[in-house]
Amino acid sequence: MRNAPLDAFENLPRSVVMTANDYAAGVTYPLHAHRRGQFAFAARGTISVTTPEGHWLVPPGRACWLPAGVAHAMHMRGPVTMLNAFIAVPDAATAPLPGRCAVYAVSALLRQLLEDAVDLPALYDERGRAGKLMDLLVAEMAAMPPLSLHAPLPSDARLARACRMLVDAPSIAADLDSMATYAGMSRRTFTRLFRTQTGVSFAEWRQQVCLLAAIERLGAGQSVTRVAVDLGYASPSAFSAAFRRVLGVAPSRYVEGGQVA
Repeated sequence: MRNAPLDAFENLPRSVVMTANDYAAGVTYPLHAHRRGQFAFAARGTISVTTPEGHWLVPPGRACWLPAGVAHAMHMRGPVTMLNAFIAVPDAATAPLPGRCAVYAVSALLRQLLEDAVDLPALYDERGRAGKLMDLLVAEMAAMPPLSLHAPLPSDARLARACRMLVDAPSIAADLDSMATYAGMSRRTFTRLFRTQTGVSFAEWRQQVCLLAAIERLGAGQSVTRVAVDLGYASPSAFSAAFRRVLGVAPSRYVEGGQVA
């Protein structure tokens, strides 16, 4: 289904339902949830996804998996074409698709399957070719490798408020003491609680937030030097080294269309 309302699929008697939608830059879907799992593929543009547990970035050519019932908000970072596969809970469990959100690489085969599935009738023949295509589609989703495009959010309201401030204005120079003060905590309490609730240190988390912002800006056409300066890195080479260490590819290669792994 193309450009159909997102709630048009919930009650269709099919295991997998496909939709394709075009969005203008800046369009936001506020916090909501679906009764099916959602595999959201960014065929064009970049999608920012936020849940109570974290922040995910979906660059062009990648996809985000959102299990059924997970409340999430989506923001379109530029014009976006999104292909969605909505999967019934039993089928997602059988695949198996994970019970937590994640961003995934998308193979050439999976992209072709998604594009072909969009053009099938809403009530496709589950016993014929269409049903087999949908089965292969779900199997290929489950085989995709996850990508490091996630920054977890702590559950403590004070920490979460401080983290969202940094997500909105990322800087590698953000100071731990200033963040602790903003959260109304001592440095020791902030450090201990942050690691307990996110599983990483504040320094690791800050770096991840900056790299997610960098991917978005590089995808929008900004130069490596400008991105490095805007995010507070000491030099473009320091930024490039951090990018390569975490994401496995140089930012210049990403700009040229290289895969982020």
